[in-house]
Amino acid sequence: MKKKNIATFLEAENYINDTPRFTSKNTMEDTRAFLHRLGDPDRKMRIIHVAGTNGKGSVCAYLRSILEAAGYRTALFTSPHLVCIRERFVVDGEMISEEEFLEAFLHIYNMLDWDALERGEGAYHPTYFETLFFIAMLVFGDKKPDFCILETGVGGRLDATNSVSRKELSIITHIGLDHVEYLGDTAEKIAAEKAGILQKGAPAVFWDTCPETTAVFQECAEKLGISAYSVSEKDYSFSIFKRKTIDFCVDSRYYRCIPLTLHTIAAYQRENCALAIRGIETLDEGKTITAQQIQAGVSGCFWAGRMEEVLPEVYVDGAHNEDGIRAFLETVAADGHEGARSLLFSVVKDKDYRHMARQLESSRLFGRVAVAHMRGYRALDREHLTGLFTPAAEISERFCDGGQKAACNGSGTSAVRINCAHEHKKDAGCVPEVYDTVEDALLALLQERQTGERIYIAGSLYLVGEIKELLDHDQFRRRIEKISSQP
Repeated sequence: MKKKNIATFLEAENYINDTPRFTSKNTMEDTRAFLHRLGDPDRKMRIIHVAGTNGKGSVCAYLRSILEAAGYRTALFTSPHLVCIRERFVVDGEMISEEEFLEAFLHIYNMLDWDALERGEGAYHPTYFETLFFIAMLVFGDKKPDFCILETGVGGRLDATNSVSRKELSIITHIGLDHVEYLGDTAEKIAAEKAGILQKGAPAVFWDTCPETTAVFQECAEKLGISAYSVSEKDYSFSIFKRKTIDFCVDSRYYRCIPLTLHTIAAYQRENCALAIRGIETLDEGKTITAQQIQAGVSGCFWAGRMEEVLPEVYVDGAHNEDGIRAFLETVAADGHEGARSLLFSVVKDKDYRHMARQLESSRLFGRVAVAHMRGYRALDREHLTGLFTPAAEISERFCDGGQKAACNGSGTSAVRINCAHEHKKDAGCVPEVYDTVEDALLALLQERQTGERIYIAGSLYLVGEIKELLDHDQFRRRIEKISSQP
């Protein structure tokens, strides 16, 4: 490996993108040792550490928003980013600048043992995620926030973020089967990896997913001699789903029942919000943060890509695994929409995409489904996307009225369209339209949308990012405006 001359933000970003995301070469001791060489910037901050299968980013967002509403300065490190890599580093509500990113990267880059690396002697080189974590620690250490909120990448025990020396609080969200090749093939094994973030001297809050995972967390907390508080659906109540918001109450340890308004249609955010509030209570013990500040923080919270309305009646959601799809479908089923529903779906090849497709199909919530090939080496290819859903003949027999077979057709060079004749009945099934690009799929859904039809986009955070990137382009926006203006 030869040292390059890197002088710009773009060159630094490209170098990081060329670094492997995962490696078995580096150990937690390697990461801790390099963090120490950087001057132990983590020791300058009060750290809240968040792990789990789904909801980590949302919990982090609620924590940040509540703390800022209470007058605290915060730094937030999350992953992945949707469009811009600097989304991962937020201080006082703002992404760090390109100059700050570059300065921190060069500090790390120039500290590597390049003589040994060039000789191929196996000297330490951080992975993709480790590099980003070190950038966060350097920049945040200089900014001196009151609290630093860290989201784990994968797992917990061996995650780079777990190399910090001291934490104020640990939070573990809902546990599901994801990244089983790294974390284990049962909920208990995955919970044990997530529980690796628990630390002596730092209380813990966790979601009561099931008795098996709860037992893992409680046993780990007992061994460390720390308090661990579970949160479940029993801790919130009185949900009222409005058109764009959710009103509900969280049963608090210090404030009794706090009435809250979530500015989202995502039902699963009640769970994440309740976890964040219990975390705030555990951290503050009701001493300085008021119920009114919690209400203001929750009301003002926004987390991109989670049931986000990116166009009128077009929602993107970061559901990217089985547990995420389950939560997504629960939200869609409860959102009160009375018109037709369409879905744009794509997925990466290292997920259990067949089971995700079965979940979507068996929900029978969508009258029209489009699947599209995303950019990037991890995207599931067109051939596998085409075969994800039930063959047309089976769909016709299973769902069409009276067993009558639906008339299907195909058209277009960039899309294979096979639609059930009863496609907009709630109990109808259909084989998806398959598109070469996400852009083609979205434009087709918008072009052929019926009055009152709502479009949902889910299956991968990369898909959400690609949609948001498209919408940032003026030319694409003009094409959408042209479609919208057509009678």
